[in-house]
Amino acid sequence: MSKRKRAVLEVIALGVEDAVAAEAGGADRLELVTDMAADGLTPAVETFAGIRAAVDVSLRVMLRLADGFAAGDTDALVRVAGELRTAGADEFVLGFLDEHGGLDLAAVERIVAELDGCRWTFHRAIDRAADRDALRKQLAELPGLDAYLTAGSPAGVDDGMPTLLAEAARRGEPGYEPRVMVGGGLRLDHVPRLRAAGIDAFHIGGAARPIGWTGPVSTRSVREWRTALDA
Repeated sequence: MSKRKRAVLEVIALGVEDAVAAEAGGADRLELVTDMAADGLTPAVETFAGIRAAVDVSLRVMLRLADGFAAGDTDALVRVAGELRTAGADEFVLGFLDEHGGLDLAAVERIVAELDGCRWTFHRAIDRAADRDALRKQLAELPGLDAYLTAGSPAGVDDGMPTLLAEAARRGEPGYEPRVMVGGGLRLDHVPRLRAAGIDAFHIGGAARPIGWTGPVSTRSVREWRTALDA
C-alpha cells in the first residue's frame, strides 16, 4: 500500500448478515437502508440496533421515507432521526430537493438541527440537482456535513467522471470541503483514475452482491474492493 491515505470503503447493508460480511471483507463503514426497490429508505430502529450489536465499523443510517428526492413529511423525518439517535445512531445520510431541482434547505436544516452535530453525508440527490455548485454553497455552513455521495451524473460514474474529477480538484474551496465519495455504477476499473485524482472514499451496493440484491453481501467481493483501493 502506498503512503497516501487509506481510502474509505462504504458498503450498503440491509441487515446483520450483510453487515458482518462487509466488515469481514474490510469495509470501513456501512450505509444502512431498507427497500432498495425505492433506492434505499430508512431502516427500522430494530434493524439498526441489531447491526450495531453485531459489528464495530461506523454506521451511517439513511433518512428517507419515500422514493424520490422530496422530503415529504419532514415532521416524520425529524421524529425518526430522534428515535435512531436515542438508539445510538450517530452518523446519517440524507438529501432533499424541491420540485425544481433546487436544494430543500428548510427540510435539510430541520433534520440537521435534530442531528445536533452528528456527521452526515448528502447523498445522490446532488446528481439530480439543477445546480450542483449552488447546492454545495448553500450547505457549506451546515454542521456535520462531511461527504457528498455522488456519481457525478444521474446516469452513473461512466457519465459523471468529468464532474467527479473537476469537483475533486476543487477540494477545500467554499462548498467543496466535504470529501467526494463516489458511488452509483462504480466499477473496479474506475478506481485508478479516481484515486489518481485524490478521491479517497468509495461506496458500493450491488458490486458487493454477486447474485444481485436478492442475495447477501459477499465478503470475497468486498475484500476485492478493499485490495483494489489499497493497491
